[in-house]
Amino acid sequence: MANFFTRLLHPHRYTSNPTSGLIQWPGDSGTEYPYTIYPIDAPFHAVPGNFIYAKQAADGRWIPIYIAQTRDLRQRLEGKIRLEEAKAHGATHIHADYCSAGQSARCTEEKDLIHRWQPVCNEVFKNGPA
Repeated sequence: MANFFTRLLHPHRYTSNPTSGLIQWPGDSGTEYPYTIYPIDAPFHAVPGNFIYAKQAADGRWIPIYIAQTRDLRQRLEGKIRLEEAKAHGATHIHADYCSAGQSARCTEEKDLIHRWQPVCNEVFKNGPA
């Protein structure tokens, strides 16, 4: 019950450590996922993971623009939008979470975060589970 009221009063709360470039993004389930913050054009290794195109508000809060999972963070091709579209919506950074636990785990994380944050470029998920 406390979790419900916390989310009701602070629906977009997450834990961030600005000196280390780390952020804990909470999902709808309450699970927190660790992400590392990079410039939006940062190169990545060809490893599986989840990523968030995000922008930072004037007050320092991060706002997710697009959340997705991929088999290859270098290419990020499984996403339904391109980098240019995310930038057009204000994205300035990419938050990445390397995940070798398999596609099912990545998809669960992706949906959990999308349901909590409802990013503008993830409209397909706004009306219910994917």
